[in-house]
Amino acid sequence: MSDEQKDAILKRMEDESVRFVLIQFMDILGIVKSITLPGNQLERALDNGVVFDGSSIVGYATIEESDMRALPDSSTFRILPWTSGDTKCAGIVCNIHEASGDRFSGDPRYVLELMMEKAAEGGHIFNTGPEYEFFLFKIDENGNPTTTPGDAGGYFDLLPLDEGDMVRKKTTHLLNALGYEVEASHHEVAPGQHEIDLRYTDAMTSADRVLTLKNAIRTVALEHRLHATFMPKPIFGINGSGMHTHQSLITKDGENAFYNPDGEYELSDTARWFLGGALAHARETCAILASWTNSYKRLVPGYEAPVHISWANRNRSALIRVPPDREMKTRIEVRNPDPAGNPYLQYAVMLAAGLHGIEKKIEPPGPVEVDIYKLPSKERQRLGIGSLPANLEEALDELEGSDLMGETLGAHIMTHFLYIKRGEWDKYRTQVTEWETENFLRIL
Repeated sequence: MSDEQKDAILKRMEDESVRFVLIQFMDILGIVKSITLPGNQLERALDNGVVFDGSSIVGYATIEESDMRALPDSSTFRILPWTSGDTKCAGIVCNIHEASGDRFSGDPRYVLELMMEKAAEGGHIFNTGPEYEFFLFKIDENGNPTTTPGDAGGYFDLLPLDEGDMVRKKTTHLLNALGYEVEASHHEVAPGQHEIDLRYTDAMTSADRVLTLKNAIRTVALEHRLHATFMPKPIFGINGSGMHTHQSLITKDGENAFYNPDGEYELSDTARWFLGGALAHARETCAILASWTNSYKRLVPGYEAPVHISWANRNRSALIRVPPDREMKTRIEVRNPDPAGNPYLQYAVMLAAGLHGIEKKIEPPGPVEVDIYKLPSKERQRLGIGSLPANLEEALDELEGSDLMGETLGAHIMTHFLYIKRGEWDKYRTQVTEWETENFLRIL
């Protein structure tokens, strides 16, 4: 960090009377971690970082190698507009370093940084734009979240004096104050379900914004006596929440590398091969894009979530969609990521799959423009349409067997992620559920 950058940050702190700073990063599961510093300690943190116990962070380090240092990235400094007065806060995202000073290979932000550098070597900037879905549930008299939706609305509904709409509007105002450019927000299909769409930007900035977005949504929701959850499928029988991710590659000259007016569907070779890589590695990336046992309750037929590995121009039952916009707006939309995952790792594995497709010139199959859910299994087999993993265990097996994912995530994250998630699966599969006792206790 240059002296000029540091001085600019400290001046803003003083000019705007900011009292605290949140030193922020994510564990490998996507949970935001934060260390709160008094404002007068920021200069020292900018110079030397903040030392913390890495063994207490999921997937970071063992007790004997626990000392780690969070070094702030000056480009991520922002004053949080939902704070004020004596508790006015700023936030800054950090890169994690080992005690030796080396970058920590288990830092998800570092994994994405390395993939972005690989894209840059090929002359490209990777842009992403997430559609962020979430539920707003009522809070009980003790302040605990329920699973009672905050409203009874449906897709695009606007209810009079709707608290959910107020949460979306206020969150949009706050995010725009941060310069995040919310493109749209609306009520989603299920009762209590909402969506906020962020404008595309480079993937690192986009992931940093997701980190702040979750905090903003939850803070505003609590002000309205609602609990915001990013759990993929909190209620049986209704739609779950996804994080559809729009992706494109931009050249160093500022052109969209996916656009070719003379190509089929006006797509370039680069776009076609990137799409081919995304499809070819869909099963391998799935454990990162949908990383919880609950994620696979969402990825089932009948609720507009992708199940089968295919692409389309218009068909929303496909895993990947190519929206109709062209020229600078040419992009692909990958539809199986969910908002409960780690955005740095999610973006990194999607980029890795696409770049591998370009490197190997992987040709995608033709688009499937019919409702895949209604196709008989024999017809899907004839068309060569595979399926995503049916549960977390199956997805983890695919991840562990993938050389590409091993190279992308690195040994540290791959080892720790598999260990943590296989433990989650074992705990999940051995549970005796209420459904089982209701259906089997009397008859068996």
